[in-house]
Amino acid sequence: MKLGMNEATALEKSSLEKDLELCEKYKYDYIEIRTMDSLPNYLKKHSIDDLAEYFKTHKVKPLAFNTLCFFNNRTPEEYQKVLDELKYMCEVGNKIGCNTIITVPTVDLKKTTRTQIRKSAVKCLSEMADLAADYNMRLSVEFIGHQAASINTFGQAYSIIEEIDKKNLGITLDCFHFHGMASKIEDLEKADGQKIFVVHLNDTEDFQIGVLLDEDRVWPGDGCIKLGKIFRTLKKIGWKEDVVSLELFRPEYYQMDPDDVYRIGMEKSKSIINKINMIEKGWF
Repeated sequence: MKLGMNEATALEKSSLEKDLELCEKYKYDYIEIRTMDSLPNYLKKHSIDDLAEYFKTHKVKPLAFNTLCFFNNRTPEEYQKVLDELKYMCEVGNKIGCNTIITVPTVDLKKTTRTQIRKSAVKCLSEMADLAADYNMRLSVEFIGHQAASINTFGQAYSIIEEIDKKNLGITLDCFHFHGMASKIEDLEKADGQKIFVVHLNDTEDFQIGVLLDEDRVWPGDGCIKLGKIFRTLKKIGWKEDVVSLELFRPEYYQMDPDDVYRIGMEKSKSIINKINMIEKGWF
């Protein structure tokens, strides 16, 4: 199994240039590029062609763009901005060899019915997937495991993409978010593993379901998430991507030297990956 790094894990003291350097140093296979801050900052001194050349000449490759934010239940003007951003990501992705865009649902909506949320999500994601398909890009929906998120469980997200039924539309399964609103392992067991495009590896402190925040994430293996159960199920349903990406938003990790974050992240992740590799033998 291969390992990626999401740039959010060392957000405050690093940069795309530094993250790429550290991915090479610690032998990460992939990087998730942050499009809201890291990529624009990189482009102040470099070009997209520079980034494309880097990926051609180095071990690390782009796993996905993270993140196209808040696509559903928007005003027409807001939604058009989402489509414009999606088109830009597709164009950049084609140039640098990145074929996946992660998108997240809107949070903090005013009181909105589940029917209204689903109707908007189906309409928007159908259109967005068609746009991405024109560029041979995939769209991966990441449900957010918090009460404020409009799509907050695996079952809810999977039901939506199942209804749309497009080959380039799938799910990002973040272990923290799966745990955060008590997504059901039974829903994952019923899913098509080939629809799981991205898996985020992480763990969390043992707070109550429904109140967990990104800041509660910890190194994989240091928290309470039953990671073995999730990965046993992924293997069972035919998940074949065979890549996990470390994604943490821990404030105290932000204060660390990015070099230490990447080093410890590799150590902690490899320990979990070694256990995942033993799943078929029944050891995890």
